[in-house]
Amino acid sequence: MDAPDAQATSPAEPVNQTPPAALSMRDVLRITIMRRLWYAQIVSNFGDFLALFAVIGVLTFKLHATAQQVTGVQISYQVPLAVLGILAGVFVDRWPLKRTLVSSDVLRGLLVLALIFSTQIWHYYAILAAISVVSCFFGPAQGVVIREAVPMHGLRSSNALMQQVMFIMRIIGPAAAGMLVAAFGPSVCYWLDAASFFASACFILSLSIHRSPTIHHHTIAEDRGAIAKIWHDMKQGLLFIVHHAALLFVILALASGMFVMGCFGPLIAVYVRDSIHAGNTIYGWASAMIGLGILSGINLLNTFGTKIRNTILVYTGLTGIAIGLVLLAAITQVWSTLLGDFIIGFSVAGIIIPAQTMIQQETPPVLMGRVGSTVMSCVFTAQILGLLLSGALAQVTGVRHVFAICAGMIVLLAAAGKIFMEPKQQTSAA
Repeated sequence: MDAPDAQATSPAEPVNQTPPAALSMRDVLRITIMRRLWYAQIVSNFGDFLALFAVIGVLTFKLHATAQQVTGVQISYQVPLAVLGILAGVFVDRWPLKRTLVSSDVLRGLLVLALIFSTQIWHYYAILAAISVVSCFFGPAQGVVIREAVPMHGLRSSNALMQQVMFIMRIIGPAAAGMLVAAFGPSVCYWLDAASFFASACFILSLSIHRSPTIHHHTIAEDRGAIAKIWHDMKQGLLFIVHHAALLFVILALASGMFVMGCFGPLIAVYVRDSIHAGNTIYGWASAMIGLGILSGINLLNTFGTKIRNTILVYTGLTGIAIGLVLLAAITQVWSTLLGDFIIGFSVAGIIIPAQTMIQQETPPVLMGRVGSTVMSCVFTAQILGLLLSGALAQVTGVRHVFAICAGMIVLLAAAGKIFMEPKQQTSAA
C-alpha cells in the first residue's frame, strides 16, 4: 500500500510543467477524425460555392433579378442561421453527433437537387433557407467533434485548416461555377453540390465518433415539459457566455469583424466607383485582396503566432481592421485601397482563428453545442446587419464615413475589452 505514495513523492520522477508545443497543421491532419472531417469540408465547401454562384448567375442573367433580389439570396441563407442558431445548439448537445452530421449532409444534398426544378425567385429563397435550417445543426456538431478529437494544443491549427478551406474555395468557386454554367448550364453545379454533400456524409460515416460521458448528464427535472427543458438548456449556454468576460469579448470581436465584412460586400464596389473613380478591374483586385489577406493571415499567424495569447491576437486583429478602415477613409488612391483591403483581411484572420480556439478551449464539453451555435448566430446576425445597414448608412453619410464609423466602433470595443474584460479573466485565472 505504501508503493503508490512513494512513487508519487519520489524525487526521481520530476513533474514536467512545460505546456506541450502547439501542433502544426500537418500534425493535426495525422488525427484520423480531423483528416476526414477536413476532406468532407473540402468537397462540401467546393460544392456549396458552385451552387451559390450558379444561383446568382441564374437570378441575374436568366430571371433578370434586381440588385436587392440578388442580395436576398445571401439574406435568405443567413437569416435561419442567425435566428435558429441558439436553439439548434440545445439539440446538438443532446443528439448523437455522427447521426446529426450524416443526416444533415444527406438532407442538404436532397434539398440542393430541388434547385434543378426551380423556376421562380422565391423557389431559390425557400430552398436556400431550408438548406440553412439544416446547416444550423451541422456547424455546431462539427465544432463539438473537433473539440473532442483534437487536443487543446492543436485546436488553433485545426480551426486554421477549416477556415483555410472555406476561403480557398471562395476564390476558386466563382471561376469554376462560371465555366461550368457556360459549358453545361447551372444544373451541373447543383448535381455536383449534391454529390459533395453525399461524399461528405460517406467520409463521416467512416468515422468512430465519441463524446465526453458528461455530455449526457443534464440537471433538468424529468417532470418538466419539453419547452421548459429547451429553455433551461438555452439559458445555460447564454449565462455561461455572459458570465465569462473574456469569452464574451472574443465573441463580440468576432461579430464585429463579420459586421465589417458584411458592410464591405455591397460598399466596396461603390467606394471604388465613387471615391477612387476606378472600374471593374480595380474592384476585382480590391475584392481579391480581402481574400488574399485572410488566407495570408491564417497561415502566417498559425505558423508564427503559436506562442501569442489568443486575446492579444484578437486585440491586434481589431486594431488592424480599424487601421485598414481609416486608410480607406483617409486616402482615396488605388494603392491605398488595395493595401487597406489586404490589412483588413489579414486582421480578420487574426480574430477568427484565436476566437474560435479560445471558445473551444474555455467551453466545457457539456455546453459546446450551445455555445458554438450561439457564436454562429451572433456571426450571421452581424453579417446580416452589415448587409442591411451598410446601404442605408452610406446614403446618409457616404461610404468613407461608414468606414470611419466602423473603425471608431471597433476601437471602442477593443478598449472596453482591455479595460473591463481582460482583468476579470486574469482574476478568475488566479
